[in-house]
Amino acid sequence: MRWLRPVILSASRGSLSFSYQIREEMLNPSGVLHGGVTAAIIDDVIGATMFTLNEEYYYTTINNLVDYFSVARLGETIIADTQIVKKGKQIVNVSCEIFSEDKSRLIAKGTSNLIQVNIKKPA
Repeated sequence: MRWLRPVILSASRGSLSFSYQIREEMLNPSGVLHGGVTAAIIDDVIGATMFTLNEEYYYTTINNLVDYFSVARLGETIIADTQIVKKGKQIVNVSCEIFSEDKSRLIAKGTSNLIQVNIKKPA
């Protein structure tokens, strides 16, 4: 998360909104946001969303499915919005959409399932 440098725009139980500034080291050889960085953003913000639930235990990603729709370029700001779709006893499904700053372009959409691990958070 430190390398991605998100800025929290909003947080509520089960959802987050972060912004990210596209830097040169995030680009692929074509000069647009690298798909792996996009996937990392989705994984990172979805993981952070779990903290909005104030659960006793940590959760870890089981899978991360990403669909790519548009590009983001150097200097652009993108917005990542998450929403918990379904929370079970051990598994949680979360979605994330990444938009251009003005939300006129959907850049990518991802979903993840996370599982509760038997590691307690510090009190």
